[in-house]
Formats: sequence, C-alpha cells, structure tokens
Amino acid sequence: MAEQQMVSSRLRLILDDGFDEMSGKQLFKTKGFNNVKPQATADQLYAIATSVAGLQQRPLVEVERNDSSEITAGA
Repeated sequence: MAEQQMVSSRLRLILDDGFDEMSGKQLFKTKGFNNVKPQATADQLYAIATSVAGLQQRPLVEVERNDSSEITAGA
C-alpha cells in the first residue's frame, strides 16, 4: 500500500481588488506565505490569516491552504 508524507504547506490569502470596469468581473489579489508548519490546524491558520488581513488595504475574501505530499510505495 502506498504511503503519503506531507513535505510542505503554503497559506494563501485571497483579497478583493474591486471590479474590472470593462467586463464587470470581480478582481482578486493574493498574498502567499511559504513554510507553514504542517501541524498547524485550520483554526490556527484562519486566526493568522484574519490578523494579517487586518493589515491589508483590501478585504479578505478567502483563505486557502495548499499542501504538498510525497507518495511512496509502502512496506
């Protein structure tokens, strides 16, 4: 059976950047943070994201966590 081990994690804040005048579609800006501890919980990351978002000029729309794992053949 294959085994999975998380090797890295990244936090991404998606911020509202208004609307495109030509198309009327919503625009977004992102802020990314590398080297997130794999053990960090969703509650911890959300608390950090909302704190950082309070320092931004744009309102927070969404918080994402992107994990990368290495998959190997099991024993």
